[in-house]
Amino acid sequence: MTEKALRLGTRRSKLAMAQSGQVADAVSQVTGRPVELVEITTYGDTSREHLAQIGGTGVFVAALREALLRGEVDFAVHSLKDLPTAEHEGLVLAATPVREDPRDVIVARDAFKLTDLPRGARVGTGAPRRMAQLNAYARAHGLEIETVPIRGNVDTRIGYVRSGELDAVVLAAAGLNRVGRIDEVTDFLSVDAVLPAPGQGALAIECAADNAALIAALAELDDPFTRAAVTAERSLLAALEAGCSAPVGALADLPPLSAPLEREDPRAGVQTVKEMRLRGVVGTTDGSTLVQLSTTGPVPQTHEAAMALGRELATEMLAQGAAGLMGERAQ
Repeated sequence: MTEKALRLGTRRSKLAMAQSGQVADAVSQVTGRPVELVEITTYGDTSREHLAQIGGTGVFVAALREALLRGEVDFAVHSLKDLPTAEHEGLVLAATPVREDPRDVIVARDAFKLTDLPRGARVGTGAPRRMAQLNAYARAHGLEIETVPIRGNVDTRIGYVRSGELDAVVLAAAGLNRVGRIDEVTDFLSVDAVLPAPGQGALAIECAADNAALIAALAELDDPFTRAAVTAERSLLAALEAGCSAPVGALADLPPLSAPLEREDPRAGVQTVKEMRLRGVVGTTDGSTLVQLSTTGPVPQTHEAAMALGRELATEMLAQGAAGLMGERAQ
C-alpha cells in the first residue's frame, strides 16, 4: 500500500505553481511520499488594487495559512518576501531552501539596459521599494525615467513592454528563473544600485507546529546560510515596523564571495567565510531621499544572532530618519 499523498497548498499563479512543483519534487524525495498540489486563491490574487493600497502584508499568504490551520493541506510554499514578519501561532517555518538569485532585473524593449533607456522612458513596477531606488539611481546618473505602478503576473507585466505601453518593467530574477523566462531579461540590476526586497529569491515552507514528523522531514531542505540571511533581512524590516509594501530593501550576503548569486555553487567556500554583511535601504518613492546603511558581523550561528544583526542596522537607519520615509507603517 502506498503512503497517503502529502497535500501542498499553493497559490494558483504560474510562478507559484512552478516553485511549488519544485518543492513538491524535493519533499517527495526526502519523505518517499507522493505530494499533490492543492490550489488556493488568495486575496492578493483576486484584488485589482495596488499592493501598497491593500496593505501588502500577508495578502498572498492568509488563505494558505487558514487552509493549513484547518488541516486542509499539510504544508504550504510561499515566496518568503510575501510572508509577514510576525510569527503565526500554530504554524512553523520548517524550511528555507537554497536561495535563488535575489536581484531585480529589467525586461525592456530593444534589449535596453537601465542606462540605455531613452529620456522619459516609462518603467513599470508594483513596488515602492523599486521606485524609490530606481528614481534615486536615475537622479544620480542623469537619467530621466518615469516609474509607473503596475500589477499582474509575469505574463501581464512583460506584456506591457511587448505591446509598447511601457518601455521596461522591473521583475525579480528568481521568479523569471523559476518559470523559465530568464532569457528575456535585458539587464540584471546590481544590488549596489537596487537592493532587493527582504527575503527576495527565497522560498518559505510552512507547516503546522504540532506536525513533528513533517517538520523533521522538511528540515532536510533547509539551507542554514539562506535562513540566517533572510532572518537578518526580515528582522530589519520588522524593527523598522514596515510592511511588505513599504519601500524597504535589504540583502544579507558574504562580502568575500560577492554575494551568493555570483557563485556557481551556493555552498562553495562558505566554510572559509566568517562575516555576513547586511545592507538596508529605505526611501521616498520619488527617490529624492534615501537612507542606505550597512553593517557587517560574524555569520550568525543562531536565530537570535541573525535577528540581532537586523535590529542593529534598523536602529541605525531609524536614527538617520528612516521612519519618516516609509509612508505606510505596519499596524
